[in-house]
Amino acid sequence: MRPRQAARYATATWLAAVLAGCTLKLPPSTGDLQKEALPNTAVPAAFKSAAGAPAAADRWLATFNDPALSALVAEALRYNADLQAAAARVEQAAGHVKVATAPLFPAANLAGIRGSKSGSGGLDGVFLSASLELDIWGRVRYARRAVVQESAAIEAEYAYARQSLAATVAKSWFVAIEAGLQRAIVQEMLRSSEALMKIAQERLRIGSGNEQAVMEASASVSSYRDSLRQADLSREQALRALELLLGRYPSAEIAVAAQLSPMPPSFPAGLPSELLERRPDVVAAERRVAAAFNRVGEARAAQLPRISLTAGGNSIQSDVFLLAARNNPVWSYGGNLVAPIFQGGALKAQVEIRSAEQKQAVAEYARAGQRAFGEVEGALSAEIALREREALLDAAVRDNERAVEIALAQYRVGSVDMHSVEQRRLALYAARTSRLHVRSEQLAQRVNLYLALGGGFDEPAALPVAGTR
Repeated sequence: MRPRQAARYATATWLAAVLAGCTLKLPPSTGDLQKEALPNTAVPAAFKSAAGAPAAADRWLATFNDPALSALVAEALRYNADLQAAAARVEQAAGHVKVATAPLFPAANLAGIRGSKSGSGGLDGVFLSASLELDIWGRVRYARRAVVQESAAIEAEYAYARQSLAATVAKSWFVAIEAGLQRAIVQEMLRSSEALMKIAQERLRIGSGNEQAVMEASASVSSYRDSLRQADLSREQALRALELLLGRYPSAEIAVAAQLSPMPPSFPAGLPSELLERRPDVVAAERRVAAAFNRVGEARAAQLPRISLTAGGNSIQSDVFLLAARNNPVWSYGGNLVAPIFQGGALKAQVEIRSAEQKQAVAEYARAGQRAFGEVEGALSAEIALREREALLDAAVRDNERAVEIALAQYRVGSVDMHSVEQRRLALYAARTSRLHVRSEQLAQRVNLYLALGGGFDEPAALPVAGTR
C-alpha cells in the first residue's frame, strides 16, 4: 500500500474509532423506573403491619437452630433438579454474552484451494480476509448491553430460585414434623376412645349402662381409626414432597424431628423503600427493563448505515496457467457501506415491537414490585394474627382438658351420658390440632417473611455444578 493510501487509511480508522466511541443512552435509573412503573403506589415510610427499621433478614436459616434442617437445605441446593436447570441457564446466559461481544472485535477467516494434478492442472492458493464493523451508531454495543442485562436478570432469578428452594425445604420440613405430631394427637385420642369404650362395656355388663352408649363409644373408636389412617397418609405425602425437593426417591422414609423448632425472635422488617432494591426477583425485572431499553436502541441504530473496514491477502500459484505479473502475496484494504433504503417497513416495525416490549418489561417490574410489597405485608400481618391465635388456643386447650376431666368423672358416676363426653373430647381434639397447626404455620410464615424481604441464608451464593464446569 502506498504511503498516501496508508495515511488515508490510518486517518479513516482513527475517525471511525472516535465515532464508535459515542456514548450510548443509559436505561432509566432505579428511582426513575419506580416512578414510571408505580405511579399509583405511595410507598410508606414503614410497613403498615410492623415498624420500619434496618432489616436483619440475612442468615435466616440459622435462626431456627436446627442442624438437620440446615443439612437438608444444603442437600437440596446440590441435588434439586429445578435448581440445576436454573444454574444451567446462568451458564447459557454467560455464553450469550461472549457471542454478543464478538462483533466488537475484528473477524478473520482463512481459506485455501488445491488444484488437481491429474492431467488438467489447476490453481493453488491461500486467502486471508478480515473485517470489522465500525459501530458508529451503537447497534452492536446496544445489542451486547441487552444481552448483558438479560444475563444479569437470569443470575438474579437464579439467586431467587436458591432462596425459594431453601424456603420451600424449610416449610416442607415443618409440615412433615407437624404431620407426625398430628398423628400422635390422633393416636392419643384413639387410645382414650378405646379406654372409654371399655368403660361403656363394663357399665353395660354390670347393669349401670346401656347398649347405646357402647355403640356410640365404638363408633367414636372407628372414627378415630379413620382419622389415624388419614394422618398416616398426610405424613407420607409430606415426607415424599420433602424427598422430591432433595432429589431423593420419594419413599416416605426420611427421618424428621420429633418436635417443631422454637419460634425465632422477632426482627425488624426494614424499610419499604429498600425492598425493591433487595429482592432478587424485583432486581431481575429491573434488569429486563434495561435489556428492553437497549434493544430499542439496537433497533433504532439498525435503521442507519453500516460501515465496515475490510482487509485481505492472497497468494496464488499454478503449474498450468500463466498468471499475469503480480506481487505474491497480494494485500488489499478497503471499506464497505450498506445503507437500508427500503425494507417494506420492517425496520420501523422492529422499533415499534421493541418499544412495546419495553413497556411490557416496565409493567412486569411494577407487578413484581407490588407482589413484593403484598408478600411482606401479608407475612407480617399473618405472623401477628397467628401469635394472637396461639394464645387463644392455649387457653382453649386448657379449658377443654379440664372439661373432659369433669365429663369423664360425671360419666363414671352416671350423671352425664356418652354423648356429652364425646362432645367435650371432640372440642379438645379440635383445639389441640388447631394449636399445633398454628405453631407450624407461624414458622412457615416467618420463612415467608424472610423470603419476601429478600433475605439470604447460610449457604454461599456460588453457582452449583450444573454439568461439567
